[in-house]
Amino acid sequence: MKKFSTSWVSSKKPRKQRNYRERAPLHIRGRFLNARLADTLSKKYQKRSARVRKGDKVTVLVGQFKGKSGKVENVDTKNTKVFIAGIESQKKDGSKMRYPINPSNVMITELNLDDKKRQEILKRK
Repeated sequence: MKKFSTSWVSSKKPRKQRNYRERAPLHIRGRFLNARLADTLSKKYQKRSARVRKGDKVTVLVGQFKGKSGKVENVDTKNTKVFIAGIESQKKDGSKMRYPINPSNVMITELNLDDKKRQEILKRK
């Protein structure tokens, strides 16, 4: 398997885009965890998107759970997925499991501002 290319800029080819995302190291995969901000937050911080973080309140925009909202329980950086409280799928045996959602399919409605560093990042222009 080829290693991650730091010199790669972009390509129209889907295969190359998939390879870039699949082989990216964790510090770059973190950039794939951005989600859209709600209109009120967008105007307040003058930003379109922000990285999803544990404790944020989000609303699902796409998929079988469209319209549901809840707090982010866990963020899987390695697989670029978000797990939201109250959003679960049922297995054949009746047990419930957490349902992974892509961060591009959610909208942040309330930010978790416990961390001072995050407050500074949002206030930057």
